Amino acid sequence: MHSHQTAGDVVAAQIRRQRERLGMNREQLAAECARLGRPDLTYAVIVTIETGRSGGEGRKRRPVTVDDLLVLGLALATPPLLLMLPLGSEDTVPTVPAADPRDPYTVWQWMTGEATPTLDGPIDGRYVPDSRQIAGTGQTWAAAWATAAYPAWLYPELARRRETAHKARLRAALDPSAQTEYVDRLDELAQIVNDMTRASLTVPALPAELGEDLKRLGLLDHPDQINHERH
Repeated sequence: MHSHQTAGDVVAAQIRRQRERLGMNREQLAAECARLGRPDLTYAVIVTIETGRSGGEGRKRRPVTVDDLLVLGLALATPPLLLMLPLGSEDTVPTVPAADPRDPYTVWQWMTGEATPTLDGPIDGRYVPDSRQIAGTGQTWAAAWATAAYPAWLYPELARRRETAHKARLRAALDPSAQTEYVDRLDELAQIVNDMTRASLTVPALPAELGEDLKRLGLLDHPDQINHERH
């Protein structure tokens, strides 16, 4: 069953909830927004966001833009995405008008690219990804999503492998017998770096020691595209 609640309704409720969590009144929230460069998010605007209606009679709610969401999240010491997808405090949140509400963590995974949206259904009790082809490409919608979401997997994995390689390097500096493990961790790091360059993605700067060892061992497809961190 589709819900009449909108994402804007959820955001408005969470702005108020997080403001009250901090013991902050609307004037104080407006002042914090001004400090962050948004003096237009005034007391009156915050009132209309929190108490206005998204439809029907009564005071109309001012829509919260993406720019607003970022500032309000920072002003409320709350990850902005949590204003839209309140993990742990709501059973369901709206998705799109043509689809059913879903649990917040499922939608969170869609928003971060961790999972493919399953808007179709329920079919035999299950929701499924969109299987239609995109006009002119021959790709299915799900395949196109996976391609676009690929960086959302690569960048956290790069950070994980970089940290693992850094720790292995420190061990190898103290114990020569750990050198083989360090090379193995470098190889794993190089795989992600090479995947990123093949996908034409910018590789974040690496610690100079790791970058130089990757190049020295010939593990990189495009060593010229790797920059070192500045200390």
